[in-house]
Amino acid sequence: MKMQKGSPLITFNSVHFAYNAGTDAEVKALNGVSLSIGAGEFVAIVGHNGSGKSTLARLANGLLQPTSGSIEVDGFKTSDRRSTFEVRKRVGLVFQNPDSQMVASVIEDDIAFGPENLGLERDEVVRRVDFALSAVGMLEHKKGTPFRLSGGQKQRIAIAGVLALAPNVLILDEATAMLDPKGRKEVLDTALGLRSDEGIAVVLITHFLEEALTADKIIVMHDGIVELVGTPKEVLTQKEKLEAIGLEMPFAARVAHELRTIGVAVGSSVICEKELSDVLIKSL
Repeated sequence: MKMQKGSPLITFNSVHFAYNAGTDAEVKALNGVSLSIGAGEFVAIVGHNGSGKSTLARLANGLLQPTSGSIEVDGFKTSDRRSTFEVRKRVGLVFQNPDSQMVASVIEDDIAFGPENLGLERDEVVRRVDFALSAVGMLEHKKGTPFRLSGGQKQRIAIAGVLALAPNVLILDEATAMLDPKGRKEVLDTALGLRSDEGIAVVLITHFLEEALTADKIIVMHDGIVELVGTPKEVLTQKEKLEAIGLEMPFAARVAHELRTIGVAVGSSVICEKELSDVLIKSL
């Protein structure tokens, strides 16, 4: 279902979260996070391990509940158990390991699992399976097994499984971390194609800043708080702050910077740096 681009879709209001809250083993993961994600946006959430970015994903989908504060998804509060179905129907999650998300040995059966559990008619299930596989460029593998696919292809199947549920937002939670550069590009191109063609918001959770170069907005997490928010250009100008919290500037941005220092004109926009990154990936 397409929504008007930019209209509020996910809103965090002063959210705190702790694992094992109230026990001696309590670990605070989020400390007063407030942020919003609009319909049709491409938002990148970046941060080092333990920064809280994956906790955000699970909270947005209702898999976890905040210790305090509130989260709304398209007007539904995630804390209201009566809204759980509506929240999870709108927010689809793709995790790091695609094998852990496979539930069937035949690809079309795997994609059909979600729609069948929604109680949809068989014709609608078949339509959704074909649509989802076509959208990620994997329809020709419909009758095959996912376990013979490459890592990038498996993640595209995982995305198709979520897409068959017709979400408004697709969250990729470190979904490219186990892939080589070509596989990462394959998955990102698929997700951003869905954003362009279907109006689905894409939330990319990653520690690779170069994957965030074409995002509408970058949210930088550090020790459970939002450290920076802005466009790629606004965030990447904060080189010292990014490096101080353990994030490395994109390789392409560093190359472009070094070229500029010796007088080579390569452009000053992050788009130029993204193009340079694509060239480097294609050369592998």
